[in-house]
This record gives sequence, structure tokens and C-alpha cells, in this order.
Amino acid sequence: MALKSTIYKVQLQLADMDRGVYGEHALTVALHPSETEERLMVRLLAYAVHVPADDHRGSLEFARGLSDTDEPDLWQHDLSGVLVQWIEVGLPDERRMLRAAARAERATFIAYASSTPVWWAGVKNKLTRTERLSVWQLPAGQSQALAALAKRSMQLQFTVQDGQVWCHAGDTTVELSLVPLLHDA
Repeated sequence: MALKSTIYKVQLQLADMDRGVYGEHALTVALHPSETEERLMVRLLAYAVHVPADDHRGSLEFARGLSDTDEPDLWQHDLSGVLVQWIEVGLPDERRMLRAAARAERATFIAYASSTPVWWAGVKNKLTRTERLSVWQLPAGQSQALAALAKRSMQLQFTVQDGQVWCHAGDTTVELSLVPLLHDA
């Protein structure tokens, strides 16, 4: 018998002073049986730092990700069906990254494993001339601290200012620094 996903309910409050994006989001997120809570929390971080200020070009949604190899972790389609944002977490191969950059107006990848430097050394030269592609690293210690906040029912506050991110859960705060590895302005 196949294992089922575990459902997490998240009340996410966002104050992104860098982008001028503020809001509250009630999210239902599925934890795939092969996924860790660390990966789930990095997906929530990715949502918080990429959610658009309004839905004029569609809303940012959690896609099937691990359950469907043709979908990212998060994506945004405009009302005509154009893929605006493709967002993934983890260490994908360069073919997947190039395909995402070709399909979407903006493709973003957030690497968080301790093996990120080794992975990046193997793919960076194949991506340097790719437009519409951003790659970020979340230091492994920070992603593990973020994972420690995971609960089946969460109230999270994300504050973004001057490129720094703070995630508050109850009386615990985790400071996060997304380090740019490849950034297409």
C-alpha cells in the first residue's frame, strides 16, 4: 500500500519591506512521503519570499513537485496560462534548470543541503549564460533551524528587510540569509 502525504496547515503572515509585500495567507501544504520537514519548510520560505503583491498576473501556488516530474514546487501562471514563475528547492540537475528557464519568465532554485557547494561546482559553468534563472543557497544550518519550527499546524511570521529573512514561530525566531549563487536581475 502506498504511503499518503501528510497535510500541514499554515497561517503565514508576511511583511516583506524590501518588495513592499504584506499579507496573510492560509496555506494547506502536503508533505510527500519521501520529503523531509526541512524541505517542506524551505518550500514555505520560497513561497514567502516570492509571493506576488497582488494577483494581477495570477497567484503563486504549490504544485505537485515531487509527485510530478513536470512540475516545480511552486509556480505562478497568469490568466492567459503563461508560466510566470517556476520555483524549486533542492539540488536539481542542470537540464531541469535549463528547461525551467526556457519554460517560465523567471526560474528560481533554492539549494539548502550541506552538499550545495559540490553540486554548484558541477552545474554552474553550464548555467552562467542562461537568462531568467536565479539560484540561491540557504546555509544548511539555517534550513535545519527552520525545519525545527515544523508542526502540523503552524503560525509563521516572515519578515524580510535588507535581504535578511526572519521566521517567527511563537517565541522562536530563525534568521535566514539567502546567498545568491546566480542571479539574473
